[in-house]
Amino acid sequence: MYIFNSEMHILTFVVCVLEFGMCFSQIILYLSRPKEKPRLWYCLLLVLLIQYNISCGFFPDSDFAIPIMAQNIISYGSGFLVVAYFPCYFYMAFGLRGLRWHVFYGVPMFLMIPFAVSFLVAYPITGSLEYATSYGMIIPGFYALILLFVLLKAIRSQSATESDLTFFYGKPEMYKVYSAVVPWVLMGVFVYLHISQWIQVMVTNSGFLVVTVLCFRKTIRWERARDLQLNAIYIAGVGASIFEHNCAVYSLTARETEISLLISQGMQYKFIADELFISLDTVKSHVKNIFKKVGVNDKTELVYKLGQRVI
Repeated sequence: MYIFNSEMHILTFVVCVLEFGMCFSQIILYLSRPKEKPRLWYCLLLVLLIQYNISCGFFPDSDFAIPIMAQNIISYGSGFLVVAYFPCYFYMAFGLRGLRWHVFYGVPMFLMIPFAVSFLVAYPITGSLEYATSYGMIIPGFYALILLFVLLKAIRSQSATESDLTFFYGKPEMYKVYSAVVPWVLMGVFVYLHISQWIQVMVTNSGFLVVTVLCFRKTIRWERARDLQLNAIYIAGVGASIFEHNCAVYSLTARETEISLLISQGMQYKFIADELFISLDTVKSHVKNIFKKVGVNDKTELVYKLGQRVI
């Protein structure tokens, strides 16, 4: 099914809308926290994916005023641009300095130059798109495989570990984005076999949609952890007596008050169980009762409500 009387498949359109919304949200989050540079580089990646989907969705179409040859060049060029940005993204967002040679030399030599020769020189001269795609994808296709190996090696050699209050820097995030990059190696195969547009879009974009969702989840976790940390600092200082008083107001037992204090310090349920020498299920049962008595749904609300000066 196609939309707008064009060549764009409806699934391509849906993916574009989702990525546009995600990109807009990421930009807003970046503007609120400019120090999170990796988020900015990820926004650029989403922008490139959107332009790739749009160009592949609409081009080629004889109804456009743009010549078909130019449309094909733009369409294939957008795909090359996305692949060329991958090593740059890992280099800038994650600080993988082992990719420096590929960013400044490998990508231009083995991706951009073959594209220029095949699509900007050979294609206009021969007028054969088949010739350009058949021979223009050979070197970039092999280089894409090399890039996958180099990226994986660079991630494994990275010594930095993820912090609970750090956004998007740890190895888990690197591996998530890497797994989203892997399907792009199939682009050369898709082009050669003339695979349908919607299949190309779903295979190459699905991973990034999942990564973006995980990115939002991590942001929520980060914000909640930061709130717990700030509340813990307050409670450890002038707010300890207020916290205990409020526990009494809500009729929390001595054990429930003890668990609430440990939650305010940012401790996970498993560590609370070890600290108090009780089972994890017992901790969860106590927490359920605490939430019910205080009238909250999660730990952040609990700590905030019990730490208020006036109830």
